Amino acid sequence: MSDATNDIYSMAGLLIRRLHQISTSVFTTRMKEAGLDLTPVQFGALSALAQNPDVDQATLAGLIAHDRVTMGAVLDRLQNKGFITRKVSPQDRRARVLSLTAKGRTALDKALPIVQALQSEILSGLDETETRQLLQLMRKAADAGNQRSRAPLLFPRRPT
Repeated sequence: MSDATNDIYSMAGLLIRRLHQISTSVFTTRMKEAGLDLTPVQFGALSALAQNPDVDQATLAGLIAHDRVTMGAVLDRLQNKGFITRKVSPQDRRARVLSLTAKGRTALDKALPIVQALQSEILSGLDETETRQLLQLMRKAADAGNQRSRAPLLFPRRPT
């Protein structure tokens, strides 16, 4: 069929999946080259935790748009690496408060410039203007569809 509406190679889902594969591959390669044992999700968790210290697991999951079950496994690995600690919350004994350790902060500080540098590599076919436009449109689409996700991006409520 030559019908453009049936061209899977022009469909958002396939293109998004391909870009995700590229992004993950570049991230993994660059982390390995730097001697860091971090996945994109682990990096996201450390980064969000650095910006939102002492949150619980459910809040952290919302901050990086991951489901709670996956987040539990990610946090287990980060704790086993010595990058985070978990303590019982003084407000809710069922919840665990998460904190970066010095080792976790060091890993994040080492990873951050690498991750910032690899952003252009992920979108290497685009110039700066096109990159800005694509990111703006991707954010707009992600924001519009956020509540359709099984793990929406959620920001904690701040006291007023």
